[in-house]
Amino acid sequence: MPNWIAMAVSIVGKLPIERLLIKPRDNTKALDELASTLRASQSQNKPAVSVNPTPSTQEVAPALPKQKVATACVACAVGHFSTSVGLLNEAVRFEKEGINSNEIADRIAKILEEQNALERVDLTPEKIRSTLEWERKLAEEALQQSRGLRHRLETLTTIKELKEIAADTAGYYRRLHREWYHLRITQPGEARPGLTLKDAKKMAAEEAAKEVEAKWT
Repeated sequence: MPNWIAMAVSIVGKLPIERLLIKPRDNTKALDELASTLRASQSQNKPAVSVNPTPSTQEVAPALPKQKVATACVACAVGHFSTSVGLLNEAVRFEKEGINSNEIADRIAKILEEQNALERVDLTPEKIRSTLEWERKLAEEALQQSRGLRHRLETLTTIKELKEIAADTAGYYRRLHREWYHLRITQPGEARPGLTLKDAKKMAAEEAAKEVEAKWT
């Protein structure tokens, strides 16, 4: 018997009988199943990532509507000067009490309120710029006249000056009202709707009354 055969017989004789009769277990399939289970577990525990599609175009915010700027109110200027003329005439009636009279001081304070409101609300530069051309000239002049009136009242010291201011203001108011009254009617297509007959009579009566009042003071 060759030596290698004797050696093989010797090794086989030393192995347990189970190793010779039972087929060795194949662990490859079990390892593959374990790996598959681990991969499935990891995929379940991984948080889902939400993918938002990138918009093809950017959203543009809507443009804000352009606000219309109000126009200068020449009619308001007429109203403010009308009130101031009346207050000046009332102040002159208290001339016997002297320039330090509270009656005169209170009426001057009201006049300053009227003209301040006219300048800071009705005749602002932005409003004057956006108004009609024929009204713009009246508005610009009314603004200058209002400033002049305020400055004269702020430096007033005598009854004589008060009378001069009252006369000058009444004259300007009369001219302003007449120009505005005629132009707003004779500017078709540009001027605001004309006055009704009732309104025209009322304004004419007020103007006539003020003229009479001015002559009697």
